[in-house]
Amino acid sequence: MAAEVCPVCGEPLAERAGRTGRGSVYCSAACRQKAYRERHQPGALTVQGLIDEIGRRAGQLTPQPPAALYTGVTELATAIAQLKRVARTARDTAAEPSGSVTPAPVTELGSARDTAAEPSGSVTPAPVTQLGSARDTAAEPSGSVTPASVTELDETDFAALTEQYRREIQVHCYRMTGSYDEAEDLVQETFLRAWRARDGFQGRASARTWLYRIATNACLDLLRRTARRPQRYEPVPGMHHGDGEPPARITWLQPYPDDELPVAERELPESAGESRETLELVLLAAIQHLPARQRAALVLRDALGLTAAETAEALETSVASVNSALQRARPALREHLPGDRADWRATEPTRQQQAVLERYMAAVERLDLDTMTALLTEDVVLTMPPNPFWFTGRDALVDFVRVSLDPASPAFLGHWRSLPARANGQLAVGNYVRRPGTSVFRAQVLDVLRFEEGGERIAEITSFEPHLFPAFGLPLKL
Repeated sequence: MAAEVCPVCGEPLAERAGRTGRGSVYCSAACRQKAYRERHQPGALTVQGLIDEIGRRAGQLTPQPPAALYTGVTELATAIAQLKRVARTARDTAAEPSGSVTPAPVTELGSARDTAAEPSGSVTPAPVTQLGSARDTAAEPSGSVTPASVTELDETDFAALTEQYRREIQVHCYRMTGSYDEAEDLVQETFLRAWRARDGFQGRASARTWLYRIATNACLDLLRRTARRPQRYEPVPGMHHGDGEPPARITWLQPYPDDELPVAERELPESAGESRETLELVLLAAIQHLPARQRAALVLRDALGLTAAETAEALETSVASVNSALQRARPALREHLPGDRADWRATEPTRQQQAVLERYMAAVERLDLDTMTALLTEDVVLTMPPNPFWFTGRDALVDFVRVSLDPASPAFLGHWRSLPARANGQLAVGNYVRRPGTSVFRAQVLDVLRFEEGGERIAEITSFEPHLFPAFGLPLKL
């Protein structure tokens, strides 16, 4: 009997050695993921197709029942927002000079490409992610423009092509910078650079790989300009912060909305855990401690799953230089992560965690400080980037919020409402406050929550500024 082979790569499947039950169809998780993506990948995006789709959705709107109207309007708004992004990219590229400008290499990690062996070891006892190589895990969209024809596209068609990769490029830029706002800007910068350099595109790699290379260089340019480094929180005069060690202060750290992840990362069962893990706030904060070139090598290898050769090509350097950067980056990253991986890796929220979140939101709305306190671990940590406030320990945190939740206190902030959200694979909550003498609840703070093992109490709260609410589908006022 001939050996069965993987339908994706053609490699022989492992021997079953007498095992019973259903056999594996694919040789690896990477091939299984690629097959899933190819089955669920939408067709090529065209501007006219998007316009036609908007017209079709608008024509299907009906005022009754209200639930159907809401669903239809939401889908229409999503399509219009996508067309708006395409139009903006087309407008911006049309305003660019007609001459081709090929960006100079940003990194000079090495010169000659060689075949040095890849280093052993990783960020954690198991790799941070095992998504496989970029070639295996993210197939090109079906019907997409062939790489060689990129130079033949006009501004509008080029914008439609790049829009297909917007979300995954934005996630890549976010992993590199830790900032949602900067990632948005870097995506647009990436597309503008790609338009300027389109005449130099040789077609040896896919359009996706080409865009990743440009995006990485744009991120490296930003990191070189800012030269920022994480600091430690310092005591604020007159404030009791608790007895714990001051946490790292990363003023530019921001959350990332789960709803804006690429469709494959949100829906692919096999990769869900790895995708969440590489976006977990604790890991993102730890990555910010790495020098720019080490960070780029680590993100490309351990988050995107590129091989050492692919990473070297993206950074325009040698395999040996990439391996050297990884050998320094991985131990350095481990120094800034909790010793127990269970203390930081993101997992699918449990029913227990959902129940705790609901109780937490209800307690905030009732100004029930006792219930809120019971839902926190004794060593809970609260940070509020970019603000200087921080607390380690339940007593210190409760003392801080007590005066603002007490209606009899001169510092009473007002009454609260909360809406659930998802950020970085974690549960989050958007909090609104109605100040005394007003009638509108306005966005106040977005809390991203981390739970203790078992999910019975909240172990960490990272609070962010309210201008991020719209990115999470939350209104600025209720």
